[in-house]
Formats: sequence, C-alpha cells, structure tokens
Amino acid sequence: MGDDGILSSAVVLSSDSAESSAKAALEQALAKAGQDGDIYVVSTGAGGKGISFSRQQKAVTTCLARGVHYLLPEVRTVIDMGAETITVVRVNDRGRVSDYGNQDKCAAGTGIFLQQMAKLLRLSMEEMATVSSKAKDRAEITGTCAVFAESEVISHIHRDPPTPIEDIVAGIYSSMVHRVMAQLQRVGMRKEVAVTGGVAANSGLVSMLAEQVGHNLLIPPAPELAGAIGAALIAKENMMQEPVR
Repeated sequence: MGDDGILSSAVVLSSDSAESSAKAALEQALAKAGQDGDIYVVSTGAGGKGISFSRQQKAVTTCLARGVHYLLPEVRTVIDMGAETITVVRVNDRGRVSDYGNQDKCAAGTGIFLQQMAKLLRLSMEEMATVSSKAKDRAEITGTCAVFAESEVISHIHRDPPTPIEDIVAGIYSSMVHRVMAQLQRVGMRKEVAVTGGVAANSGLVSMLAEQVGHNLLIPPAPELAGAIGAALIAKENMMQEPVR
C-alpha cells in the first residue's frame, strides 16, 4: 500500500509455517512493486500472531471492515467466507466494526468444506457452480459437522436411485447458506452487503445466498484480499504516525 493506493499483492498457498507463507507472499508483493528495504507490516487472520516481522497484529474483523470500506464505502455488512471460518461484520460509515459474529468451531460451511465436497463429487469448483444452476431440488444436508455432512452426501450418492448430482450440490450450498444466515440474524444486517473471502468467487453459492438475503450482494475485486488490504491501510497509518528519527 503506497501513497496512491495498492501497489501490488500476492497470494500463496499456505504451508505448515505461517511465518514462511507470510514471508513468501511479502517477497512476491515487494518484487511486483519494485520495492525493497524497511516496511511497516501488520498481520491478521489465522497465524497472524506468529509473524516475527510484523510490527502489529490486528483482528481479522477490524481489517475486513477497513478493507471493504476502502473498496466499497457504501457497504454496511460484510460476509466473509474463508477457508476456515465464516465471519459477519457490521461496519459503520467510518469503516469501523459495529458488531460481528463468526463460526470457527467446525469446517462445515467453510471453503475447506466446499473443497472436500468438490473432491468427493469429482467436480471442480467451477463445475459445481454450473451444475447447481440445473438443480430441480435441494438434497437435505443438515449435519452441523463436516464429517456428518460428508456422510449425508455419500448416502445421497449411493441411494437407489441416486440423488442427482445437481441436487446434491444445491443441497451443499443450501447448508452453507443456512450457516451464513444464522450469523446474519445474530449480528443484524444493514445494506449494502458485500461478500469477501475466496468462497465469494463461487457464483452458484453467492447466487443462492443473495436469494436468501433478499437483494444483490456486492463483491469487491479480488475478494480474498479484503482483510489484507485493511491490514495494509492500518500499517500505512501507523507508519505515518511514527516519529521521524
């Protein structure tokens, strides 16, 4: 993040070490921007507290609020659907957190769960989104744990006759949407509503979520970067406030 906005970004697959993953992403982002030397880093998210070169660690809710406000200032509710958690954040007109709630006790409803289901059905994420649009019904998948939900999907596959794949996918999406709506009801929803996180790229799921919410959902460019952008904005502000040496 520079004086004129975002200079570059990088996304890497996470490894067992949050430190090495963060370092790889930082090095790639610096190389793209043609930058080197001392910079101010704020970390956030899973593993954020374990980054030795971070000057400060901030809650993901704080960073999501700031990042989405920067990208879409009209947004007042953020639904973040990431790999490991579902987080709903209500944002005020200054880009600060008014309230929030998250689900992180089980993988069901998260990106990892969706990835597992795609593997089980032998479909890509893109194919799942396309297939879901052809569903005539939604298979009942009620398990609140990823393991139980997976068992339900397997039972649908092996029924006689088997449940159509498109109906199974629609059922998977419906179970995820149900968890998001439960968080929205707890936190409260104000328009406009944005969806962030890697799962926001799944058009079939977002379409079903919009149907339940009752109006269109806004998706910022590169929705998986919203939290990182918020962290970078905070880092920039902190750096500017440091006394000149």
